[in-house]
Amino acid sequence: MVDWKPISQNPANYTNTWLLYNDLTTSPAGVGVPQLYANLSKNASIPDVSGGTLWADDVNKRFYLFGGDYYGITPNTPNLLSYDVLYNQWEYFGPPDAQVQSVSWAGSVGISELGQGYTLGGWLSNASVPGWVGDPQATSSLIQYNMNSNTWTNTSGPDTIPKAEGVMVYIPASNDGLLIYFGGITTPYGNATTVPLDMSIIYVYDIQSSRWYTQTATGGVPLARRRFCGGAAWAADKSSYNIYIYGGLGFGANATGFDDLYILSLPSFKWIPYWNSSGVGVPHHSLTCNVVGGQMLIIGGTFPLSSDCDSPATWGTHNVDLGKVSGFAWNSFQTNETNSTSYVVPPDVIAVVGGGPTGGAKMSAPSGGFNAGSGDLAVYFGEKASVATRTPTRIIPSATGSAGSSSKPLSTGAIAGVAVGGAFVLLALALGCCCFIRRHRREIPVQELPAPYPRQPEYSQVLPLSPPAQYTPVENFHQLPAPVPAELAENNYPRYDPTYNPAKSPVYSQVHGTPPLQHSPVASPHPSIYSHATTTYSHPTDPSLTNTPTSRYGSQTSPAPTYASMGHDRGSRTRKPVPPNQTYYSP
Repeated sequence: MVDWKPISQNPANYTNTWLLYNDLTTSPAGVGVPQLYANLSKNASIPDVSGGTLWADDVNKRFYLFGGDYYGITPNTPNLLSYDVLYNQWEYFGPPDAQVQSVSWAGSVGISELGQGYTLGGWLSNASVPGWVGDPQATSSLIQYNMNSNTWTNTSGPDTIPKAEGVMVYIPASNDGLLIYFGGITTPYGNATTVPLDMSIIYVYDIQSSRWYTQTATGGVPLARRRFCGGAAWAADKSSYNIYIYGGLGFGANATGFDDLYILSLPSFKWIPYWNSSGVGVPHHSLTCNVVGGQMLIIGGTFPLSSDCDSPATWGTHNVDLGKVSGFAWNSFQTNETNSTSYVVPPDVIAVVGGGPTGGAKMSAPSGGFNAGSGDLAVYFGEKASVATRTPTRIIPSATGSAGSSSKPLSTGAIAGVAVGGAFVLLALALGCCCFIRRHRREIPVQELPAPYPRQPEYSQVLPLSPPAQYTPVENFHQLPAPVPAELAENNYPRYDPTYNPAKSPVYSQVHGTPPLQHSPVASPHPSIYSHATTTYSHPTDPSLTNTPTSRYGSQTSPAPTYASMGHDRGSRTRKPVPPNQTYYSP
């Protein structure tokens, strides 16, 4: 669900008809996060869902969409949809071959190295399951999808208590790896009554043996939360595995949620506070955490205390420096071309588990030992996963196109689209369409969903190009509605971007042929919270990081005091006011 800025002029809530991706080779000055594009295929026959699952398959260059709450239409029989990165098209993989129900807001993780997708728990309701009657119910099942064989397995979770809205991540310990699940809610009474799941309760699943274990975590345990996000990184020697979480929706007195970062370090099972906003902060939930080397992009989500985005200049995207290499928890995104992005253990973790930036952790077990019945974890954490290299299950064209394809040639535009961002682009996709998701869902006209989905949908076919390029609109090719959201109009489509480079952006997006949109000044986004692009901040140790205006952006006088952070919009706990009538710059 998306909202358009300004909310006062665009109060209606809309479904997200875009498919977005971030170009991870870019980090524009004055913005500090990868360039966002919305020129990929997703027409009205691809359902709009919330709380669905995305599993990336880097080997076959595609990702899978499963589950979620359908919006505006009756849910279909559980189907698996797949987006083909090479050919910019959606494909229908059919219903599961096992007793699998479509769920929403489950703990999910895709493991491309293994060719597996996993989902634990989640909600069953009339928004996700055809013919469902009664209140929503959570499930305790573990669903497994095999990307190589297109087969499903439905097994039991760690116990019979249903769960939802938690986080599950993969770490390469034990022979095939471990799944780690925590947080969210449980429904122990067999009805819609929910109970917070204590964040000290950590569930561990060993993939090779298919066994569950439960371990108690200690340290600075965060308050109970749901719909938060998490991502894992590990030391070079895998002596510590560190799971970073951000934000989330709370319960009771903390119902508005959280604006904080925590680390769960394994195998010590220690919770370590990493960053906390001063004061109320900007609570943020229903979002994604996407680890890219030593960084983590936080994308999408809902801001329960405001209908507005907390940082329009970055499309609501923020970047965490996982190792605090910059000296801060938050920093501008560093591309591989400009700086090393390998993960290093942050000083906060080193202070608790010992060792150094590249590993050598001294704690190889919880301080109180492993829980009764979980002694096998000591063995598993002493092993490092060794996974055989997967072979693609289809022909993958080479960068030059010499390998060919079983169905159609790979166009120049598609090659450019694949090259931009590589496999990590899949991790950066956010179904919520940046940060413009509202917490309130309004009624919109019901849309009809064609069934079944065609195996090779013509509406999303990438056009073959030949010099001179001839651009012919594809039937039903998605076009942005009018008025164009201000957050997208100047930053997404290459035709709007004066820095557009055809070598890096899919040229098939030019089918619209619309004249370039002129940049214009924008109003101060959040005078009382943050001003991301401003001329007034200075870095405490590096004067070269002082912001400098560019002619590309319009300038405007701020009507009221704002706050500028050092290095990034969330880059420091120390903020200083910007005087009234101060000039600032924003795209």
